[in-house]
Amino acid sequence: MTTTDRAGKRAALILNPIKNTGADAREIVERVSSEEGWEAPLVLETTVEDPGHGQAQEALRAGVDVVIAAGGDGTVRCVAEELSGTGTAMALVPLGTGNLLARNLDIAVDNPEEAVDTAFHGTERRIDVVHVTVDRAQKAHVFLVMAGLGYDAAIMSDTRDDLKDKVGWLAYVDAGIRNLPGKPARTTITIDGGRPFDRRLRSVMGGNCGKIMGGLEIFPGAKIDDGLLDLMTVAPRGRFGWLNVAGKLFAKGKGKDPSLEYYQCSRAEVQLHEPLEVQLDGDPLGKATHMSFEMKPESLRLRMPYGRKDPAILSNPLP
Repeated sequence: MTTTDRAGKRAALILNPIKNTGADAREIVERVSSEEGWEAPLVLETTVEDPGHGQAQEALRAGVDVVIAAGGDGTVRCVAEELSGTGTAMALVPLGTGNLLARNLDIAVDNPEEAVDTAFHGTERRIDVVHVTVDRAQKAHVFLVMAGLGYDAAIMSDTRDDLKDKVGWLAYVDAGIRNLPGKPARTTITIDGGRPFDRRLRSVMGGNCGKIMGGLEIFPGAKIDDGLLDLMTVAPRGRFGWLNVAGKLFAKGKGKDPSLEYYQCSRAEVQLHEPLEVQLDGDPLGKATHMSFEMKPESLRLRMPYGRKDPAILSNPLP
């Protein structure tokens, strides 16, 4: 990059201040900006009242060249909600427990220095964003990794923060075990405007990419730039129902067991006969009886490391 290329460039850092390594992220971004000949970064901290939306809007008004979201999946989602469709690039410094988008895209989750280097020097790709409307609200939310109603959302809302601080993502396992008991809910699903069909389910999940902690791929074949929403229904039955679900997950969806079914589409609508918990990228949103998904292909510019990508995540795995 020449001196002329660098002149006038500026990054915005949207920082979740409650994360332990937040101060390091700020220092690194300020130092790299100086080393690269960029202007001093615009640093904006999130708050409980505003977890990233207003800060991202301020960064857009300032006309920055890249917005760096430093925090957990919730911070990333809120910033992406404002940047989607704008053409302004986004980068990540993962500071949370799950960091699912970063893990899917090989962005360093335990090395803020490396993540900041990617923000300034990484390759830039366009990824899909899924818009979600809960209970037919006027305003849609977005997610980048996965969202759902039922069992998965109950895990997110019931995970103990104190346990996350002690054991990290294993706290989700604790919540998952505690929420295994339960009854299936009557559910009506409509895919791409087709004929609705009924199921009795514990969970319905929409996926934009497939991997979670431990490298487990729960949406086999999901790619973050293919323009398709992956929908998964979970319906454990009988004494060994959850074992069947786990078996099909580890088999990457292969087999005919109806305990786990997959669909691909551009739009989907889920109607429940009783309210269940809702989550977007790990953020609990309370309970709802209706959820609609709409795919917005390649609507977010995202910085990621150079190098061949996992073809299970990107349609074009080359840098």
